Amino acid sequence: MLLVAITLSGLTMDLATKAWAFRTVAGQPVELPYDEIAGNPSYRLPWHQGVRALPGDLLDFRLVLNHGAVFGLGQQRRPVFIAFTVVAVVAAVGVFGWWTTRSARWAHVGIALVLAGGLGNLYDRLAFGAVRDFLHMTPRWNLPFGLRWPGGSGELFPWVFNVADVLLLAGMALLLFTANRPAAKTGGSPAPAPADRP
Repeated sequence: MLLVAITLSGLTMDLATKAWAFRTVAGQPVELPYDEIAGNPSYRLPWHQGVRALPGDLLDFRLVLNHGAVFGLGQQRRPVFIAFTVVAVVAAVGVFGWWTTRSARWAHVGIALVLAGGLGNLYDRLAFGAVRDFLHMTPRWNLPFGLRWPGGSGELFPWVFNVADVLLLAGMALLLFTANRPAAKTGGSPAPAPADRP
């Protein structure tokens, strides 16, 4: 029940925030024609200024269509990412069923977050042909000393992402944490050491 509740809550939050952003951030709803977007990374959304969401240039809302993976990595690989996401979802369910126990709650939370994030972005790829992103951290902060990322951007954090990306990363981090705990596989306390013999 914990896994189902967190998965559904995270998925709902992701899809709801994407829908809100693409309905309001540009000043008017942005239509996303699947036939023009799918397989066409050159498709451009209508120009919009974006919205400053937090003071100090910490966060902007800006609409972007992502044809790649998390943070725009691996563009023009939509079929690969769809297949990978389906495999990852099946694997996550398998890990839940065969690797964890009823008491391994933190592992269940991690799996649920991965499921919610993966399903949220999978929905976008199937429904719109690309993933809807809208969160841009530190948009007007630059790297020190004139440094630039391999793509040429000098911004501190040039990637635009969404709630699903946050859920995916948080879930993977939580799974790595629980996997390194002594009781990760059993979900309980480590077995006590045998009593010393006289």
